[in-house]
Amino acid sequence: MRRGAKVVSKRVDDFKEKFQHKLGRVLDPIAETMTVPPDHTFGACSHPEDYGAGDLIYNRLPGEYLRGKDRQRALVAAVRHHLKKVNCESFDTLLEAFRHYDKKGDGVIDKAELREACDQANLHVDEKLLDQLFDYCDVDNDGLINYLEFANFLNWKDKVPLKEYEERVIIKGRKPDCANTAEATAEESEPTLLIKPEDIVLKEPGRSEKTLRTLLRPSDKVSNHYKTTSSEISAVVGAVPSMCYPICGVPTIRSDIPAPRIRRISDRTNYGEEGNAYSLLHPTIFGQKGVYERDFFKTRSKKEIAEILCNIGVKLSEEEFENVWKLASEKHHRGEVCVENIRNVLDELQHADRIKCKTTT
Repeated sequence: MRRGAKVVSKRVDDFKEKFQHKLGRVLDPIAETMTVPPDHTFGACSHPEDYGAGDLIYNRLPGEYLRGKDRQRALVAAVRHHLKKVNCESFDTLLEAFRHYDKKGDGVIDKAELREACDQANLHVDEKLLDQLFDYCDVDNDGLINYLEFANFLNWKDKVPLKEYEERVIIKGRKPDCANTAEATAEESEPTLLIKPEDIVLKEPGRSEKTLRTLLRPSDKVSNHYKTTSSEISAVVGAVPSMCYPICGVPTIRSDIPAPRIRRISDRTNYGEEGNAYSLLHPTIFGQKGVYERDFFKTRSKKEIAEILCNIGVKLSEEEFENVWKLASEKHHRGEVCVENIRNVLDELQHADRIKCKTTT
């Protein structure tokens, strides 16, 4: 028997084979007993909506939804980034880059000129991707890319400053008052008007550098009938305040019931003693010193009260202190005294003295 084959129970062998881990397969011991295909999904299948959160925020139309177009948008962004990089490294000004694209010299770029510029930049795109790129840059949907659209979507206009002679060329087309013949030749060959004067704005307020204004695509603009929740509830100055609204349901801060002296661990109810964001930004003097509500309402002896009053600078004679202690102890049915009771009694006595002084004068 020592040299013979090892005897293994068939039941044990079947069990090991069924529960054997296999690479790339999920361990499912009862797969043989199921009457469903391997790719079956149990439960109700939830189909995703055609729109996403951004489509809801910008109130886009069904034909302008961006959900599911991630690959298309990524390809367009990659082509634009490549063209921006080539324009920034190959040309000194936006005007020079625009002249490179505008082969016909008519002041606009059509689809054929854009395709030729992509080929010269070693960027071979198919017809579908070229149409998507052109539609992205053509904001006014006139079938052409003008100078302002070219500067916004195919260039880093913030990295290329707008020079003085370039500004005169793209607005008025007149010769500069300088001896540079190259600039004059460039101006004469350009159209008389590429953009409007109001399209040139200051790069930053207070600085002399200028740049072209930023264009917004129609999908980035909020619709005219777009309304916020704040405007729907009339949360504006002069409207009906929220205090006049009828209150329904259980309040968030349970100030209507007394807070328990000993809270359960599972009790997450806010009884009004918890701080909010305002208390964190503007803590009280008691919070800064580490004095809390329990310290005010804690029962204290006459000696402790006297020491507290002495430490905070309240000077009372022995007779006055006895009177204050007597009045404070009468406010509790057991005669217990806390710091809050002493403070209330002192305020009442001070208020009574003021009234007495007013009546005598």
